[in-house]
Amino acid sequence: MTFQRARSAEQREERRRTILDTALAMLDEMPVADVSLNELSRRVGLAKSNVLRYFESREAVLLELLDGALRDWLVEVSAELTVGVDRDLPARERGDAFATVVAQSLARRTVLCDLIGAQAGVLEHNVSVDVVVRFKQSALAGLETMADLLRGYVPEVGEEAPSVCLMAMILTGGLWTHCRPAPSALAAYEADPALRALHLDLAPALQHGLAMLIAGAVARSS
Repeated sequence: MTFQRARSAEQREERRRTILDTALAMLDEMPVADVSLNELSRRVGLAKSNVLRYFESREAVLLELLDGALRDWLVEVSAELTVGVDRDLPARERGDAFATVVAQSLARRTVLCDLIGAQAGVLEHNVSVDVVVRFKQSALAGLETMADLLRGYVPEVGEEAPSVCLMAMILTGGLWTHCRPAPSALAAYEADPALRALHLDLAPALQHGLAMLIAGAVARSS
């Protein structure tokens, strides 16, 4: 793919969208850590210097993808919660059901989880303050949307809802990394069966952690 010089605002926006779509396609093939600016430029059909006219760094591209993926997920999980949580259940069971739906929803979205896992340690580096501010503002709005969803199904969490949702996202990123052990760690689990308790699966581990967060918030609020 090759491009002529973008002259209009519409052409520049099309170029930005192509860069983002190409990076997203790469994430279907490889983890965040393997997405390079050189390969992205090659696939887009632009010199790396031209890609940098639209995004200041590889991390800026990926951070924008994370922002969009989070917003899309919030729309999708809202519909999934409608089906998966019975509002007539007791608070504990509603909290557990909410945790189950959210955990399973996130675990199915491996690209989103990989981006969340890389956010603080990778994606928020090598970017300007302006890029981080825009991302954080959008993320804050997303957290409030998620908190509204939680309060809608488990109003007993009260004012703790935003904190629960923030911790849930941090937990998702940490568990994503932990649930993908290195070959040496996998070999250690095989060598000593007692260690296998440390080998976690993402969906059940996230469900358990989020359920505990919700239950703790309900207890604090009451």
